[in-house]
Amino acid sequence: MKLVIHADGGSRGNPGPAAYGVIIVDETGKQIAILGKSIGVSTNNQAEYKGVIVALELVKQLILAGKKFSSLEFYLDSDLIVNQLSGKYKIKSPVLAMLAIKAKNLEKEISVSTVYNYIPREQNKLADKIVNQVLDLKMPVYEIDLA
Repeated sequence: MKLVIHADGGSRGNPGPAAYGVIIVDETGKQIAILGKSIGVSTNNQAEYKGVIVALELVKQLILAGKKFSSLEFYLDSDLIVNQLSGKYKIKSPVLAMLAIKAKNLEKEISVSTVYNYIPREQNKLADKIVNQVLDLKMPVYEIDLA
């Protein structure tokens, strides 16, 4: 089964209060998870990476629980993060490099084909909405359907 993952991160102030938002659906469109959480003071790019990492960590937990996935398709509205994780851009920031290493290590651990795709912000509205909801309400969003 293929998973489609929309992830976003945002910061008010850059750096400033930051959060990530993640939506995971299966290939039929069935919602698997909606996640969003504040990560304290951070940059937009760090928040974007955190969304990817949290999604990969959840997929890892699902695999450990016996779920099987054929591939992961990430959709992000950050061209920078997509190209860094795809190996097209070098990572100059030591902080972003550490986050990219963490994401790549998780990819290796779960051993599922993973592709990162850039989409315009308008096509990532739900993940962006979660980020803003977390930042506005200062409450995490956590909803997982394992059925």
